[in-house]
Amino acid sequence: MDYAVNLVGRILLAGFGKIAAYAATQGYMAAMGVPGALLPLVILLEVGGGLALIAGVQTRIAASLLAVFSIVAAVIFHRHFADQMQSIMFMKNLAMAGGLLLLAAHGAGAPSWDHRKSKAS
Repeated sequence: MDYAVNLVGRILLAGFGKIAAYAATQGYMAAMGVPGALLPLVILLEVGGGLALIAGVQTRIAASLLAVFSIVAAVIFHRHFADQMQSIMFMKNLAMAGGLLLLAAHGAGAPSWDHRKSKAS
């Protein structure tokens, strides 16, 4: 459970951090060849996906989207392995993707909205 809380917390903090440093994040994205205009979608995915995981709403879909996003972000933004910090960030993204894929495969479990909804059907 602690791992799941840590995972979701990282996702939410990343999304809120991008809101707080919007212009800087857009600039970083542009410097890496990613259009800064995609930032609202990134924030929506990170914050919306994180909240969906917390609530257990559409958990498998949210986790799948966030896993793919984490892998893509690792490849685009953290591929400079000569920089040790970038290597660490790359591996962090892959580890998060692994945890998210577990959620995608197994669902959120009994305390989730998804589980309650399936019981009512």
